[in-house]
Amino acid sequence: MSQPTLTNAELIEAWPLLSDEERTEGFSLLERSDAEDLFDQLDARQQSELLRAIPATARRGWMRYLDPDDAVDLIQEAADEERPALLDLLDPGTRREINALLAYAEDEAGGLMSPRYARLRPNMSTDEAIAYLRRQTRQTAESIYYAYVVDADQHLLGVVSLRELVTSPPQQAVREVMATDLITVGEDTDQEELSNLFAQHDLMAIPVMDEDGRMKGVVTVDDIVDVFREEATEDIHKIGGTEALDAPYLEVAFRELLTKRIGWLAGLLMLGVAAVLSLSYFEEQLQSATALALFVPLIIASGGNAGTQATTLVVRAMALEEVRLRDWSRVIRREITVGLVMGAILGTLGVGIVLGWHLVGTGLSGTPPFGDHYPQLAMTIGISIVTVALWGTIAGSMLPFGLRALNLDPASSSAPLVATIVDATGLVIYLMIALFILKGTML
Repeated sequence: MSQPTLTNAELIEAWPLLSDEERTEGFSLLERSDAEDLFDQLDARQQSELLRAIPATARRGWMRYLDPDDAVDLIQEAADEERPALLDLLDPGTRREINALLAYAEDEAGGLMSPRYARLRPNMSTDEAIAYLRRQTRQTAESIYYAYVVDADQHLLGVVSLRELVTSPPQQAVREVMATDLITVGEDTDQEELSNLFAQHDLMAIPVMDEDGRMKGVVTVDDIVDVFREEATEDIHKIGGTEALDAPYLEVAFRELLTKRIGWLAGLLMLGVAAVLSLSYFEEQLQSATALALFVPLIIASGGNAGTQATTLVVRAMALEEVRLRDWSRVIRREITVGLVMGAILGTLGVGIVLGWHLVGTGLSGTPPFGDHYPQLAMTIGISIVTVALWGTIAGSMLPFGLRALNLDPASSSAPLVATIVDATGLVIYLMIALFILKGTML
């Protein structure tokens, strides 16, 4: 291949479908600026894979191209035995920075931060500060969303934006224009909490502090974008009843895909045994009134779907910190009201289905399909749908709270799990109601 057959945009779009050889060849044919654009768009895992594939002589340049926090992400994606070789590609100063960042967990603020940020002293004039920032940005600072005012011991005193510096009188001291009402996080702050702070306060960067109040680095909004995506993807996978995938779907190996999905399905199958036992317990009643069996899918679908809706809404509200553990009583009151109203609407539809079936069946064959006791059957179906939908809504909304109280991930209350639990218990509710209403008539 003498010329690239794909543009930069086409190459990144086709990236997941290309072999390692095709990726390396396509990347090597790009102009430097286009190659940098593509490299920036790849996630850390893809960057790590590409770095392993390109010639050894080119690796040093691409490792040194990355900012320290991005280099840490790449190194964390590499196998343990490959990490020393990657670190050796860096200059001594950057290597020290990255080793310090590697000491943090990758899902904590310390592991996400960049140690390169714009620093100012409080006694500088704004003109001096602007000149100093110009030199810092060229040399070490990753960005200048904000400049942080620190003392000689790196204690954070305030923050000032470039706009404030430019619009202030030239000789005015930085301490006079800096803001001191700061939002900061500790080194061990979880990435989910950190992402919520960005969303709540519409910030471009958040400083990271150690236990002694010294500033260690800064997490910028572009660092947190991937966290938003990771957290949302992980929750969606769990709600769908599978373990979170560590790579794009088409790039996950068959064995890994199977392993992450079969565990949940096997567990849910065993839970489904409860539904089978419920049916076997009421086998005699079902044989006496086969019409009851016809409506089993209708009943369990109402409860399972209501529970799935509730758990999805509550899990997402918890992830966005719209709902906290202490709000469980408010949530259950809302869900009881919603469940009753939804159940009443669905129950009315269920009654209509039974009565409509009776009228159409009688008209076509001349024989009532449910006998003379179709009003009681319609009442059974209607009441069962109301009750099971209400129960599904309550169970679906409270299960995430139960998991949170046990310090487990609420997203583990997956839709299949809720549906399976509500199916098994809903069957018992349905058949108990049928036994109560239809005893002496159809039963």
